[in-house]
Order: sequence, then structure tokens, then C-alpha cells
Amino acid sequence: MKKMATTVLEPVKMKLNYEKLFEPMKIGKLTLKNRLIMAPMGTFTTMQDGTESEEGIAYYEERARGGIGMIIIGAQFLNEKTAQGGPTIAVDNNRAIPKATVLCERVHRWGAKICAQISPGTGRNGMPDIGERVPISSSENPSFYNPDMICRAITTTEIKDMMKDWAQAALFAKKAGFDAIEIHGHAGYLIDQFMSPIWNNRTDEYGGSFENRARFAVETVQTIREAVGPDMPILFRIALDHRFEGGRTIEDSMPLIQLLEKAGVDAIDIDAGAYETLDYIFPPNYLGDACMDYVCEEARKHVSIPIMNAGSHTPETAVALIDSGNCDFVMFGRQMIADPEFPKKLMENRREDIRPCLLCNEECIGRVFNRTTQISCTVNAQVCMESYFKIEKTTTPQNIVIIGGGPGGLEAARVAALKGHDVSVYDKNEELGGTFGIIATGPFKKRIRDLITWYGVQLEKLGVQVHLNTEIKEADPILAAADKIFVATGAVPFVPNIPGIENSNVIGVVDAHKNGVQGDNIIVCGGGMSGCDTALELALEGKQVTIIEMENEIARDVMQINKISLMRQLAENNVNLLTDRKVVRIDPMGVTVEKPDGSLDFVPSDTVITAFGQKPSSAFPDAVRAKYNIKTTVIGDAEQVSKAGKAIHTGFYAAMAVE
Repeated sequence: MKKMATTVLEPVKMKLNYEKLFEPMKIGKLTLKNRLIMAPMGTFTTMQDGTESEEGIAYYEERARGGIGMIIIGAQFLNEKTAQGGPTIAVDNNRAIPKATVLCERVHRWGAKICAQISPGTGRNGMPDIGERVPISSSENPSFYNPDMICRAITTTEIKDMMKDWAQAALFAKKAGFDAIEIHGHAGYLIDQFMSPIWNNRTDEYGGSFENRARFAVETVQTIREAVGPDMPILFRIALDHRFEGGRTIEDSMPLIQLLEKAGVDAIDIDAGAYETLDYIFPPNYLGDACMDYVCEEARKHVSIPIMNAGSHTPETAVALIDSGNCDFVMFGRQMIADPEFPKKLMENRREDIRPCLLCNEECIGRVFNRTTQISCTVNAQVCMESYFKIEKTTTPQNIVIIGGGPGGLEAARVAALKGHDVSVYDKNEELGGTFGIIATGPFKKRIRDLITWYGVQLEKLGVQVHLNTEIKEADPILAAADKIFVATGAVPFVPNIPGIENSNVIGVVDAHKNGVQGDNIIVCGGGMSGCDTALELALEGKQVTIIEMENEIARDVMQINKISLMRQLAENNVNLLTDRKVVRIDPMGVTVEKPDGSLDFVPSDTVITAFGQKPSSAFPDAVRAKYNIKTTVIGDAEQVSKAGKAIHTGFYAAMAVE
């Protein structure tokens, strides 16, 4: 485990020529000002009556203002009955047109185009308790979420009726002012279920042969074309590689995209995955950058229409993909959530100012996936709050002292400085980032290191005084002189009373990242996210690693989609998982554990890493509050241990509250 630098205060120098990304490019007769497209993502901002909210409109407008070439709004379902998903614009009702028109015109104001992605429904991927009680599908397939429930095969009469719905939805999009329509034939949703033999067992004109399985998709294209006329571009989103046994392969998909081009599709939006490989639908940090660009090379050989590709791209992977000639437009989804001005910054040669997406899925996909509320972002608290959370200059600058250089303190410093306050940050460590930065040593945590670097660059540009290797005490005159004090000193490890935990062969998980790990046979005590990530990192280095967890499963605190990738990689790297095991003693040769039946077992090791969690470091915050209660705000883990997003958001709120 090698410690990597996390603080770079010098602006990142340009290593690539990004001009290629800003060439105008056509889709059909529509000209986009550049090759950057915002990928479709659900927002959950639509009102209950099917009209878009001001929050949703402002969210999209902010991304248009940031310089993107085209925005594709997340899937709008043909009607509420078949959707079985979250709230979307009611394309089946003209009452939603006025607000949709406002959306389009506010995007057009900034020179961006806007595309309506439309879907006939999730099919077997739908939630059984929404819309139709029993989901529809191409055939009598098991429901994804409840395999005991068999979906109802849609009838040919219903398909004909659905084509009428498609025509109405297409006309809705045209009347509202959308520039293009994208058909959602992706992710194992209903259209994909028709196109794929594993889900299509029909014996009528919509099943059997390849042409019959593709008929539903082709008729959809033809219906939309007839409704909107020859000039409005039609895009088709399709996963070329399902990545599970029995799913469609890249080779299987080539005849499909050729047929779609022949049917009148103007561009194809291609990537990989299905709900059976859900982590490729929402790729987490474990999958790395540009994890689905591999589908483009073969596709380029089979179609002449423009190719679009998404999948955790960076500006650098975008340039490489465009330069390869295998793709015409590169799509950015969560990166556009994290930093809506990312295209403009790139165009202005300010690569170092682009706030990186962490690919953490916590506040964007996680909030929507858990069906709680509209999307947000771990690193950007302004998401879907653009109209309310505007950072404006103060007329009464104050002296703000921030104790702690972790993510919460860094965000508070950035926002307070943007507001015009005089800001100083004090941290006892030799680098910024706090524990969040220290543990970001693994290859799959590169974007965390990038975020800490970004904060360092922003604070330097804003004139924030950063004092490292400086520990502040509650009696320090610096605190007495401050107008506002933000305490962001983070958390400390929880150390249970286990015999032998003070032995020389035992190290805490933070120290393991900071100082490295000796030996080849490693035990990690604690199967939460921190322990699992540490185990994976060590396994990638070639060490033999065992995770010991008291509960009956590991990674319980890992976002469920991310957990798919994590568990697969732990298995691929031969990490041994011992659950339902309580650590009762540690000695120089290993760990003694108690099994569910009360018997003891011994697990040998060279080094034992403890990852039992953290608790707030409350002594200093409590002392400062006691002395300076009126002007003190406690941020992040110093108040309540949580994930980075909570710390960053509380840092944002603390700074915004100082007027």
C-alpha cells in the first residue's frame, strides 16, 4: 500500500489538446456546437401533475449555461401505467407542454440543444408496486425485483395502442421545442426485452426470428418518424454488450444497429450492461474511467451514422476516443452533475478548475434508487437547488477560521472565500484532505485524490490562507480574533476492548494507508466500506487478505450498486470473507474468532488491520463551543460520523449561512 500525494497547489498543466471536443458536429440535420453531450439521468424533479418543476428547469439550464453541446433529459415514460419508475414529464398530456417549453427555451438561451429521451416502460425491470401491479414484458419473464412474480406478456393489440402513444409523445416533444428524440432501448427495459432472445420467447410477429424480435423497435422508429417528419433527429440508446451469460453480446448487437440505421435512426447511443449487471448501468469508481468505450470500435465498422458513448469518461478519455475515430460524441452524466461548467472550463483552458465526480453514486443514483427524493451530488450541494443556493458576494466580509482540512472544512473554506470573506484553514497534518485524503491510496480512489487536489487549487486561487502542520487549541488567540469559527476536525477510530489490540502487529486502517502494511498475509477486522476497500487495495498488490466481520454480511454500508462491483472484485482477487465471526483476541500470530455456535477458531496472519469504524472527535469541538458558542459551527464528522457527501454539504451550508 503506497502513500500517494493528495495536495497539489500548482494548477494542473494541460497535457492534451481539447479543441477536438469543441468541433461542431451534426446529427441528421441538427448541428451541435461541440461533441460533448449530457447523458440522460433521472432527476425526480417532476411535479405530481407531470409538469417539470422550477428546480428541474433551473438544473438543466445551469448545465446548458456551462457549455454542453446537447442535453438529453432522463427517460420520460409514455404513460404512468406502464412506466413503473419515478415521476417524469407527462408526455401523454398537453398540460405539461407549457413547462416543457420553458425548459427547452431556457436551455436554448445558452446555445445548447435539448433532446427528450422517451421510454415505453421498464418492463420486467419495473417495481411491482408501481403502475400495473404485475409488470408487462415481451414474454412471461420473471420480474427482476421479485423473481417469484411472472410478468405479463404484452399483447399485439397493446403494442398497436402503444404505437399511438409513441406518436403522441413524439408530437409532444416537437411542440414543446425539443430538438431531438432519443428512444430508450437500453438496460434491459421493455424495448430491449423484445430485442433479446433471453427475454423474448414470443411466437407471433414480434418473436422468433431476428427480424421479428427487432420489429417492436423498428416500428417505434417508424412511428416517431411519421409523427415528427423528416428533419427531427431520432437517436436510439442501446447496450451492445449485456455482460451476463445469455445476454446479448457485441456480435449479436451488430445486426441490430444496422437495422436501426436502415429504419431511420440518426445516431446511436451505445454502452454496455443490463440490470443483471447493474453496476454497468451506474458504473462506480471500482470500474475505472471510460469503462464502456470498448463497444465503439466494433460498432464503427457496421454503421455510418454518428456514434455516442458514455461510461465514466474524463476529458482525457474523451479526447482519446474521438481521436480513435470510433466515436463522434462523448457523453458525460454524473460529471455534469458534479460540475455543470465543466465544458466551459475545458474550453477556456482551465482543466485544473474542473471539479471531479467521485463516481460514488451516493447522492445522485442513491437518492433516486432508494426512491426518496430528487437527485443531489456528494461534491456539489447546489444540484437541483440552483435557484436557492446561489453564491453571492457579501458586503460585510468577516474573518472566518476553519479548523480541519478534510472535505467539510475545504468546502466551507471555498464557499466562504467565494462569498468574499477572509478565510484561514488550519490543519495539524502535513497535507490537506484529512482522513478522506489519507485513505485514498488505491487505484479506484484516484478521483478522491483529484478532488483534494482541486480543493487545493481553488483555495490558492481564492487567496485562502492554508496553515498545515498547525494544531489549534481552544485557548489560541486565533479563535478569539475570529468572527466565525468552523470546526471540522473529523472523527477518530473506534477501538474496542479486545485483548492484544495494542500489539505491534496491529495497525489501524488509517495508519495502514498512511504508513503502509508489512507482510503478505493480512487480516482486516471489520467488513464495512473502509475495511473492504483496504482489503481490495492490498489484494490488488498481491497480498493474501482475509476480512473478518461480526455481522452476517460485509459491506453493509456500501451503496447497493457499488457493492456489486466491490464484491465481484473481492472475489476475483481471492479475498477471503469470514462473516458471523467475532474477534475475541489478537496475538502476534493472528486472530482468534468466535463462531455463531460459540466455538473458537484461529486465523493466522502477519499483520492485523483494525477497521471497526469511527466516532466523532468531540473533545475539541465541545471545548470551542463552550468558549465561543455564538460564533462556532461544527462541520461533518466532528458532529456526526457519516460519508463525505454529508461533510461537504454541511461545510457548504455553514459558509452560506455567513451573510
